[in-house]
Amino acid sequence: MASPLNTTLLIIGGGPGGYVAAIRAAQLGVPTVLVEGEALGGTCLNIGCIPSKAMIHVAEQFHALQKYAAGDSPLGIRAQAPELDLAQTLSWKDAIVRRLTGGVATLLKRHQVTVVQGWARIVDGKTVDVSPVGAKGRAGAPQRIRCEHLLLATGSEPVALPFMPFGGKVISSTEALSPARLPKSLAIVGAGYIGLELGTVYRKLGVKVDVVEARDRILPAYDADLTRPVLASLKSLGVGLHLQTHVLGLSEGGQGIRIQPPKADEKVLAAEQILVAVGRKPRSRGFGLSSLVLDMNGLAVQVDDRCRTSMNGVWAIGDLTGEPMLAHRAMAQGECVAEQVAGQTRRFLPQAIPAVCFTDPEVVTAGLSPAQAGASGVEVLEGVFPLAANGRAMTLESTDGFVRVVARRDSHLIVGWQAVGRGVSELAAAFGQSLEMSACLEDVGHTIHAHPTLGEAVQEAALRALGEAIHI
Repeated sequence: MASPLNTTLLIIGGGPGGYVAAIRAAQLGVPTVLVEGEALGGTCLNIGCIPSKAMIHVAEQFHALQKYAAGDSPLGIRAQAPELDLAQTLSWKDAIVRRLTGGVATLLKRHQVTVVQGWARIVDGKTVDVSPVGAKGRAGAPQRIRCEHLLLATGSEPVALPFMPFGGKVISSTEALSPARLPKSLAIVGAGYIGLELGTVYRKLGVKVDVVEARDRILPAYDADLTRPVLASLKSLGVGLHLQTHVLGLSEGGQGIRIQPPKADEKVLAAEQILVAVGRKPRSRGFGLSSLVLDMNGLAVQVDDRCRTSMNGVWAIGDLTGEPMLAHRAMAQGECVAEQVAGQTRRFLPQAIPAVCFTDPEVVTAGLSPAQAGASGVEVLEGVFPLAANGRAMTLESTDGFVRVVARRDSHLIVGWQAVGRGVSELAAAFGQSLEMSACLEDVGHTIHAHPTLGEAVQEAALRALGEAIHI
């Protein structure tokens, strides 16, 4: 083994949390080494957030042209029936990914972060061995790296069903985002945001889609008011929904999956391909984590409000630390750790972390829902403003949705926001900012919002909670 490489901060994982931590640490003068076995950017840039949004955009454009070709448009637009060049679609999507991941590599180089391509294996809290990329079974001549601080940012991976593992007809979101060809039919196990985002894409591209969910409604992490417009959209698209239905496994001969509907006999749901989208789990295996004595919560590493683990000098961020598994959470945690390693005082105590579901229509939440606030014993005011009363929503042909604010009754302090509708993901910044700045209903309601924008619905929701709404 060659002479060890010594550094102050060693980061395992080059996803959003890891590379942001590396850049911030380098800005603060901390010698930093980043180890990544695959592509920089992690799941988000390569096989998650970015490629999925690219495919959502393609599907939306294709579906719109289909409607225009069918004469099903009040806009006066007529078009020929569209054709999809899947190879060109994937090439465009991959070019976006390459541009972003290449940008990350450039930023790391510019900030003089040492990037080591290879598979890390932890020896102890101060020592990591890195085997070259492509070495089978982590073989080859490893490079030893010693550090003062070890940051674990290994992300997450799709959850597989033990009776229906990935392979062959059974795919994860990774394969679904880079199909060699589109199947004629797709069965999706799980009606969470991943399953519904991808299911909507495939359906708009002409694939027969069925979604199987064990619980009694779609998007069970969100309240029913928010999911109602999404449910209506799925039905209008012709997506088959099988709620309160359990998947039992592949059918004999592999023509589909065996399902158990509620109060009915087992049957076979025919499908050329099966997408398992039942969630993600922390990637806590395969890199020697067990050599550290860390407090765990199942597969997740437990951390405090400074992202410290139970071992001195060992930190953890992002999906490895459990829910919410969001790239922007990992990024913020990465900055928090980097600044502490540089000697600053920081804590990770956000007022709220916005979450967005890029279904059709989109769903965004930040802070507490009315039910959550009530369960915590807080008396609240609600203000709901329907997008049907918003001029910009009308011009976008998307009035099925609303913006809702939740505030304390006694002080009018805003404690939560929710919205559903086309383009509402862009309201997430305003939601998060108002919560972080401890805004009250009056602060938002009396701020002049540009007209005509969807943002006016934010102002109107606050005014309605105050009993001062103008446009409803």
